[in-house]
Amino acid sequence: MNFKRFKLNHYINYILVLALLIPFAIIGLTGSIKGSTSLLLTQMAYSMILAVSLNLVVGFLGELSLGHAGFMCVGAYLGGFVANYMHTVIDSPLLVLILSMIVGGLLAAVFGLLIGLPTLRLKGDYLAIVTLAFGEIVRTVFMNQEFLGGAMGLSTKTYGRKLYIIALVMVLFTVFVAQNLMRSKHGRAIQAIRDNEIAARAMGVNITYYKLIVFVIAAFFAGIAGVIYAHNTSPVDYGFFSFNYSIEILVMVVLGGMGNITGSLIAAAVLTFINFELTTSLSGDLAALKFLIYALILIVMVMWNNAPALRRVRERFNLGRLFAFIRTKLSKKASEDDSTKLGTVAWDKVPTKIPMDAILSTDFKPDHSFEADKPEKGDQK
Repeated sequence: MNFKRFKLNHYINYILVLALLIPFAIIGLTGSIKGSTSLLLTQMAYSMILAVSLNLVVGFLGELSLGHAGFMCVGAYLGGFVANYMHTVIDSPLLVLILSMIVGGLLAAVFGLLIGLPTLRLKGDYLAIVTLAFGEIVRTVFMNQEFLGGAMGLSTKTYGRKLYIIALVMVLFTVFVAQNLMRSKHGRAIQAIRDNEIAARAMGVNITYYKLIVFVIAAFFAGIAGVIYAHNTSPVDYGFFSFNYSIEILVMVVLGGMGNITGSLIAAAVLTFINFELTTSLSGDLAALKFLIYALILIVMVMWNNAPALRRVRERFNLGRLFAFIRTKLSKKASEDDSTKLGTVAWDKVPTKIPMDAILSTDFKPDHSFEADKPEKGDQK
């Protein structure tokens, strides 16, 4: 591998997800994983998908959307409904899951297109209000549909304990699409819209087109996350897709860093783990303390990320410095390997036909046989 071309920050997101996927996949395939662990990993996976997809809209495009849970609701209900039908004609649960994820994601993307066309001309608080209203309308409409289970929720067939493996693979796919989109010329146009929409429009960037593209892609992955949720929990609870969950996804994006995919992955995993542990540990009368402790943890994390007094501590214990150190070591090792392969060694070991000492000791005697022509008479000196 050519380590000079290898950039760790291009692959760190894949490494983080694979570090979570590979060990637990091995444990899960041996059949020794606990049900609670499988449930936690699945929740982490669809939270990561939601955080990365929302970061495309909020972090990279610079538009505030509070209806991401609504797109997840579309995927959960409609994808789950299609999965229930496919279970009657297809015997493979894996194939049903894959097909339902495609259907749920595409239907959520259609909803994203329909909502995005009239609303993306709005900005700031107005766009946030419209997307918030969309999320509330969607779950209310689905709640009152009898073929989707009504107020009791849609009953779905859960996939089983190994669902987290498929879910984490989908996280890899989400990261792949998001990273490659943002590193392409289209990604640069999207970020130009975020930085200065007027300047981007003056340079010929199609503002409406790129806003719709990002909005539709984010809705597509939110729909996939909804299908994973529907195969993880039965019945599908319409109350789960409330305004509060949209805010929770937004918190993951903000804490991880706007426009930072790695931060979104880490924040989604950490917040999901904290929420899961608080839910399982606090029961009975102590359940009321869950939201208080969760809020205090969020306040501490926000202070850690933004407090000026903690700037030096953050710089000292920064993961970026660790990755830079590793990248420097890899580059140094690559330089040494390249020097060895190319034969670039010390001068005293260079193989030549003539010994180097003989070349350096050669005496060159000056030759004074040349004499300049004397100027003729009349020539000016």
